[in-house]
Amino acid sequence: MSIKEMSLSSFFNKIEANRIEKSERSKSIKRREKLEKIVERFFFFCAFISVLSVITITFFIFVKGSPAIFKIGVLEFIFGIQWNPEAEIFGLLPMILGSLYATAGAILIGVPIGVLTAVFIAELAPEWIVKLVKPAVELLAGIPSVIYGFFGLIVIVPLIAKNLGGPGNSLLAVCIILGIMILPTIISISETSIRAVPKEYKEGALALGASHIKTIFTVILPAAKSGITAGIVLGIGRAIGETMAVILISGNAAIIPKSILKPVRTLTANIALEMGYAFGLAQEALFATGVILFIFIMLLNMILNAITHKAGE
Repeated sequence: MSIKEMSLSSFFNKIEANRIEKSERSKSIKRREKLEKIVERFFFFCAFISVLSVITITFFIFVKGSPAIFKIGVLEFIFGIQWNPEAEIFGLLPMILGSLYATAGAILIGVPIGVLTAVFIAELAPEWIVKLVKPAVELLAGIPSVIYGFFGLIVIVPLIAKNLGGPGNSLLAVCIILGIMILPTIISISETSIRAVPKEYKEGALALGASHIKTIFTVILPAAKSGITAGIVLGIGRAIGETMAVILISGNAAIIPKSILKPVRTLTANIALEMGYAFGLAQEALFATGVILFIFIMLLNMILNAITHKAGE
């Protein structure tokens, strides 16, 4: 074979090799695109299941609960102050106020403690204390709500009865336990938000002569307020939806509490206590309680999301 023929053969071999390489690359790209489409469809399916679940639950609650609201009367059902299923009297105002009072009390107790604990962990605590406190906070998040209820029943309720009077099963006991239960959510999210503040902010404030504490309250916390507010919103969501612990310590009296030491019943406790044996209009009224609770939580979320959005601007 001449040198010219060898060169031509080598040239054609290179062309063939390039063609095969391009073909393999093209197949690889097609396989990757196909795989990405499958993954995208799987993600879409997951999102669709989530949305479908919300729509199904909403539809079910409104279909089962709305007729009772109109049978009883909208104003009478929402603003009535007496709940007596045996006499077919269904006034929900004591439970609505009970939920509002309990949530407000939990916020008053849990938010300052939670935010200041997050500041301590993120900015002030030595590393060895952080290694002790953080696992304790995480453990607090994993404790079942019924255990919180037992703790409240055995410790908090007798303490209130002994030192402040009354039965002990009261709005105050509910506020204390819910305030403890929302701590892990507020602490974890607030700490993450505080640590996410750029170090330049802190260094700039310290360079201008501000003390560490002043820097925390005038620079770091305002910069992290969006995340801290989101943590508070999630904590409120847990407080308002809690049922088991509340049932154990609230006294469950369907009356408007005139004192923080009086028994109280929340919307969720009202449903859980009576659904097991209710029938007829009483059962429909409990579904209607779910409708009111659903609307109540939606309105609260909209308001809190608006506050969170404003805090992030």
